Amino acid sequence: MKTILVLHTGGTIAMSSDKNGTIVPGKQNPLNSFTNPFTGKIKLDIRNPFNLPSPHIGPDQMLVLRNEILTAENNGVDGVVITHGTDTLEETAYFLDLTLPAETPVVVTGAMRSADEIGSDGLHNFQTAILTAASDQAHGKGVLVVMNDEIHTARFVTKTHTTNVATFRTPTFGPVGSISKDRVTFYSQLIRQTYIPIDHIVKNVFLLKAYAGMDSELFAALANQETKGVVIEALGAGNLPPAALPGLKSLLDLKIPVVIVSRCFNGTAESVYDYEGGGVRLEQMGAIFCHGLNGQKARIKLAVGLSKEMAPAELTQFVSDAVS
Repeated sequence: MKTILVLHTGGTIAMSSDKNGTIVPGKQNPLNSFTNPFTGKIKLDIRNPFNLPSPHIGPDQMLVLRNEILTAENNGVDGVVITHGTDTLEETAYFLDLTLPAETPVVVTGAMRSADEIGSDGLHNFQTAILTAASDQAHGKGVLVVMNDEIHTARFVTKTHTTNVATFRTPTFGPVGSISKDRVTFYSQLIRQTYIPIDHIVKNVFLLKAYAGMDSELFAALANQETKGVVIEALGAGNLPPAALPGLKSLLDLKIPVVIVSRCFNGTAESVYDYEGGGVRLEQMGAIFCHGLNGQKARIKLAVGLSKEMAPAELTQFVSDAVS
């Protein structure tokens, strides 16, 4: 019989409606009353590190989860399920994907409807996450996100809709598997996994979104020694308005790593345009192009690389390569 560690962290999956009809966290997580439907097949070790809406979860909480999972792995747990609010679920999942060994299955899930709402998806997602974590096929696939009967990699999945139960999607590549009743099926996997052991994570790594007519004002606010890194969701394939370039240069002159991703939903950032503000020239200035990650994931990756105290060349290689 397999043992699955369950870490409840809060989120909509653990919330209910109050007398005014608004959704609020309760003092107790209703998932703690969940009756294990896999008795005799799967043992659940249920813990509650915290009970927080996901906008309240940051690097400190992510490190708590990482350390608890590492301890459990050393004690021989067969898999891990994390229940989490959906707003920042993809960031926690990707942080764990980068900072945990890939062998033991780790599955993150949540819900788009509260526990007492008609058509609540929480218990179903929780059950399918448990099945996935207990699957022999899930070994070595990195951290996975299971929602709405689909299995996604933490690296590329993103929340695409504010309320729809089918909100978690993987642009460009699609899911890597699915769950049907009690059958877990994988049909693709990532080529490589990267494991970066860290015991802390640096703060002051920022994310900016480019827009038509953007100038240097926001860059100027970040051009100081407290800023450790900046990710820019640039236009198109990775371009900026000319008025933003002096601000970008001020960051690079301070040796602050600047990472370029695309603000587009699909595709990757690439240095293909050679005009003022075009990607070719941004790269020539010293900006790092991150190929294939969205802004929030690139920010997590940059922060992890900085926390590992990577040298500039190593950091550039690490952040730019979305395959690892």
